[in-house]
Amino acid sequence: MSTVVSPQASKTGFGLSLIVVAAAQLMLVLDDTIANIALPSIQRELAVSAATLPWIINAYVLAFGSLLLFGGRIGDLFGRRRVLRFGILIFTLASLLGAVGPNAELLVAARGLQGVGGALIAPNVLALITTNFPQGKSRNSAMAVYAAMSAVGMTVGILLGGILTGLLSWRWVFLINVPIGLSVLAGTGILVDGPRNIGRLDLPGAVSGTGAMVALTYGVSRAGEQGWSDALTVGAFIFSGVLGSLFLLVQSRSKNPLLPLSLLRDRNRSGSYAAVLFIGGGLLATYYLLTLYMQQVLQFNPVMAGLASLPVSVGIVLSAGISSKLVESFSPRAVTVPGLLIAAMGTYWLSTLTVGSSYAAHVLPTLFVTYFGLGMGFMPMTLTAVRAVADGQAGIASALLNSAQQIGAALGVAVLATISTAAANSRVPEAAEVLQEALKHGNAGVVATASEALTYGYTTAFVAGTGMLLIAAVVVIAAVNTGLTQGSGLGDGWHRTR
Repeated sequence: MSTVVSPQASKTGFGLSLIVVAAAQLMLVLDDTIANIALPSIQRELAVSAATLPWIINAYVLAFGSLLLFGGRIGDLFGRRRVLRFGILIFTLASLLGAVGPNAELLVAARGLQGVGGALIAPNVLALITTNFPQGKSRNSAMAVYAAMSAVGMTVGILLGGILTGLLSWRWVFLINVPIGLSVLAGTGILVDGPRNIGRLDLPGAVSGTGAMVALTYGVSRAGEQGWSDALTVGAFIFSGVLGSLFLLVQSRSKNPLLPLSLLRDRNRSGSYAAVLFIGGGLLATYYLLTLYMQQVLQFNPVMAGLASLPVSVGIVLSAGISSKLVESFSPRAVTVPGLLIAAMGTYWLSTLTVGSSYAAHVLPTLFVTYFGLGMGFMPMTLTAVRAVADGQAGIASALLNSAQQIGAALGVAVLATISTAAANSRVPEAAEVLQEALKHGNAGVVATASEALTYGYTTAFVAGTGMLLIAAVVVIAAVNTGLTQGSGLGDGWHRTR
């Protein structure tokens, strides 16, 4: 694989390029979580109905997850830096629109537009790493920072959302993106663009592929709200299956496919995508459930819950740095599998939480262990997914990786949330609502009963999460068998680890 890296990018421009890449990724991940804390304030001020409120989150997830392949492909065709800039501009303007929106409908539309911008940004940021950082230590460090921003963005999003909403207004959770977006846009001039792929945009593939992703993401989101047997949920999955089959048929016959199926013929690359699907689910679903546990059972306020989540960032940042060094000497499988087993140990430890568990003695160490393991597993799979990809296909390979992570996150949250709710309600029907009412009226007995039911639900879901991570480890063992790893001190090529 040949990679275009200018002397400026590899020497004097390395630090600035890394800052731009990190800031772009941080901005995207920040927006995944920052709006959650503001939802109650938005609902009160704009009189948002209970049915509409989830779409302030889902509109972003739907647009982002369903358009990632499209964003990667047009980056390959029209220039990754150009598409990245266009995506940043859309994202920034949509953030401003959301901040000044007078009603829920406009806010939901702005969130969807943010997702469109995010889908143009995410795959092209990752693809630009391959053209701005040479293989070896430079690219390993860039990938480690890229992975770390995912963890930092989640935690900073919760903290910043609580602070901005509490001290200023919920509108600032969107306004904060404006100066960040403009700064990143200005900094993109330092990035070196890669060669463009020659061909046409596969419109039939784009329509069928995007439709399949929209239907799948909608089905997953609705399943978390209405249940897996809901008619619209089932219909969405069937529709997704039909469009997905049509998409594969179109890709197999197209001269300029949106998704070159040759990318999936490499068992190591396909295995890494499958592993990232499970890792993404474990990462976000665990965080989602623990945030609820801390706020509902331990009675932490949003800012306290954000501070209490700092071990998530610490664990992933440390493990990303360590794994970036380990892959210089060991195969991706040799680094990823132990990491996933450590994460599974952490989630199983979380399944032993009780109503009276101490944060310092129980929650804090399990958070660190779980996310240290997830970080160690994620970085080598990221490198494997984009390894040996032709420069003209780097964008689509990166988009597939992001899609796997996003869809995995949506599936993980939906599945584990459904398990948690069903388990809790088997003890106390509508346990979360019962707890809130009991807290309002100071009924200590009902508070204790409902808290125990919710804790039972969360711990049951953590057991399922443990199984999910063990499946990911099995996938890596079975599919990712490459003995190649990033070189260090032996040139920029890939070498075989013996």
